[in-house]
Amino acid sequence: MLDISFIRQNPDLVRAAIKNKRLSINLDDLLEADKTRREIIGRIDERRARKNQLASLIPKASKEEKGSLIEEGKTVRQDLERLEPELTSANAVFEDLLLRIPSLPRPEVPIGAGEEDNVEIRKVGTPRVFDFPIKDHMDLMDSLALVALDGPRKFAGGRSYALRGMGALLELAVTRLVVDTLVARGLEIVIPPVIVKERALVGTGFFPLSKEEAYSIPADDLYLVGTSEVALVSLHCDETLDAASLPIRYAGISPCFRREAGAHGKDTRGLYRVHQFTKVEQVVFCAPDEAVAEKEHYQLLDNAESILKLLEIPYRVAIACTGEIGLGQTRKHEIESWMPGRNAYSETHSCSTLGDFQARRSNIRVRLPDGSLGYPFTLNNTAIASPRILIPLLENHQEADGSVRLPKALVPYMNGIERLTPKKSS
Repeated sequence: MLDISFIRQNPDLVRAAIKNKRLSINLDDLLEADKTRREIIGRIDERRARKNQLASLIPKASKEEKGSLIEEGKTVRQDLERLEPELTSANAVFEDLLLRIPSLPRPEVPIGAGEEDNVEIRKVGTPRVFDFPIKDHMDLMDSLALVALDGPRKFAGGRSYALRGMGALLELAVTRLVVDTLVARGLEIVIPPVIVKERALVGTGFFPLSKEEAYSIPADDLYLVGTSEVALVSLHCDETLDAASLPIRYAGISPCFRREAGAHGKDTRGLYRVHQFTKVEQVVFCAPDEAVAEKEHYQLLDNAESILKLLEIPYRVAIACTGEIGLGQTRKHEIESWMPGRNAYSETHSCSTLGDFQARRSNIRVRLPDGSLGYPFTLNNTAIASPRILIPLLENHQEADGSVRLPKALVPYMNGIERLTPKKSS
């Protein structure tokens, strides 16, 4: 969330951010709401000052003056009774509009409309050239008996699945490999709540614009999270952190839930886009300093890349254009893993810097070395999301006999199993 004083002083910069992020927001509506709110505050302040003045004048007034002063006091009280609800209403309009204003993209972010305008930074690894007809992940998972689809989709609906047998063990093995990698790199593992209040989703910037993506529990006014980022950032809501405690680096492990409301008819085959998945998410709080945040950003990115290297999956890194970064992101890199079944690089990770966007919304402060208060910067990056990561893992390591060779780093987490072999589907 941007500071309203910054918005007032830099409306053209904010309008450019709105345009380049392709958002449907009229900044003039916010500026008008801000003007209305401030005018009401001014009138309330003036009426309260007069009320206090009258309270001191009436006891000292003569009989002739006291009557008129008392009548004026009644009028002032009536004015306040009318203005205070007006301010409540004006504040609600103002705050709702302010929550929809985006942060400003960093200068290095390319201007563009969609993923075709993302700029490739590098490719790592070479996609394998197969000398046999390949299978996509669904055919592999079926022949290896790693997944059940028909039953889950009967009782849980479309895009549902159940990992079974070696499929379940494979997800657990990948997750544990990731956890150990991140712990060795200094992150603190957290298993956070996945059912949260609306405030947590507003604070992290997922509401109000993406509310349709969340599953809700209306009876309790709660929501299921689509990423543990929501809970990890909210761990410190309403807190004042000590600058000496920064950076704070978390890795959250949780089930995640997304309605995929805008994905009707898209990626319907397989496990690329599902409603429930397991994710390890990295979240960092750092000093409110762009240079510090940039260093943390590239460290998070390196963490994710190191995991793909351990899994022996070719990938590419791209910086996302303005049309592809979210409301609060000031910079985002995407990592796309090579998926032979799609014959394409497809997104498996995203690494984002958000400046003080989430800290302002979540009321998280930091006491700086000079004693002043500021807002810490936050960053996040996917470490792994499953079952999506299983797609390139299985497809890249398949063999002509239908088996799948497991990467060396994963074998200890699979109890020494080096290869998954086809089984007759039950």
